Amino acid sequence: MKTSTPSPTKTPSKEKTHELALTGLMTAVICILGPVSIPLPMHLVPISLGTLAVYFVVYVSGMKRGTISVLIYLLLGIAGAPVFTGFTGGIGKALGPTGGYLIGYIFLALLGGFFIDHFPNKPVMHVIGILFGSVLLFLFGTLWLAYLAHYSFYAALWAGVIPYLPGEIIKLFLAVLTGAQVRKRVRQFEIS
Repeated sequence: MKTSTPSPTKTPSKEKTHELALTGLMTAVICILGPVSIPLPMHLVPISLGTLAVYFVVYVSGMKRGTISVLIYLLLGIAGAPVFTGFTGGIGKALGPTGGYLIGYIFLALLGGFFIDHFPNKPVMHVIGILFGSVLLFLFGTLWLAYLAHYSFYAALWAGVIPYLPGEIIKLFLAVLTGAQVRKRVRQFEIS
């Protein structure tokens, strides 16, 4: 009688190592792209690759790991690492007029990641989730900007959101296209 050998499975320590490595890598993606920005004359809010990084990280990592990556990024920046727009860092930047957008990354990661995790293989739902998360990010950032810069909500919306929407749509679709491929590879690696 033949006995079958059990198929190798990932041990909990390998799974944990993989999860930590992916979270660290995704944090690095945000730290590399987040500081890249183009200041606009007469605007407090620069064009930033930070949202592109968060869109991508959330798409690849999902809610839990994506949110943890965002939190680590924020903590590094608050501690003074030059990972915020314009290669700045510190608590002053996080609490300044554009700090609401940084905190808004958490909402984006939670809501976008929820949709990505709960609607597997449904890219339209992934985009909808990231869009809803982006609405929360921009709402929080606009309210924060309005309060700190003494703008009306409408003025803050024009200063920090409306001129940037075409670029955000392009960033979102770039992140979804590349993120879908990377997510597929990550899932294959996790299964093997």
